[in-house]
Amino acid sequence: MSGSVVGLFVAPNGGVPKLEVSNLLVHEKGCNGDKQNDLKHHGGPNRAVCIFSSEVLSELSNEGHPIFPGSVGENVLLKGIDWSSVQVGTQFHFQTVILEITSDAPPCRTIKDSFTNDDFMRISVKKYPSSARWYAKVIQGGELVTEEIVTIN
Repeated sequence: MSGSVVGLFVAPNGGVPKLEVSNLLVHEKGCNGDKQNDLKHHGGPNRAVCIFSSEVLSELSNEGHPIFPGSVGENVLLKGIDWSSVQVGTQFHFQTVILEITSDAPPCRTIKDSFTNDDFMRISVKKYPSSARWYAKVIQGGELVTEEIVTIN
């Protein structure tokens, strides 16, 4: 299965929304230019990159949520991937980068403004498994660019 990168995002000062960038350097500790304010719940080698689906984002927007690219803290926004097939252990292969899913990215109050009635649990893997954001570790670091192809296995 293949898809593509539709957006790359960082927060130089932490928090959300993250700002769009045209390229993103990723390494085992995270993404260059991206700061996490809460290191207990975000960042580190097993949560180096946050990945989300543009199809899920569009679905949420169509439900009336004021969500937009970068607003829920994702670093990488992908399209064309069957999000229901993503799980712990799934690997994303980009041109030079390989990321492996380590866990879901549990939603928190920080992203509540992206949801009608502050319903940030709308992307909880426990309630909506096909709508979750995912954390990944970096198997092979390098540079990601917008529109590059990604395959999963």
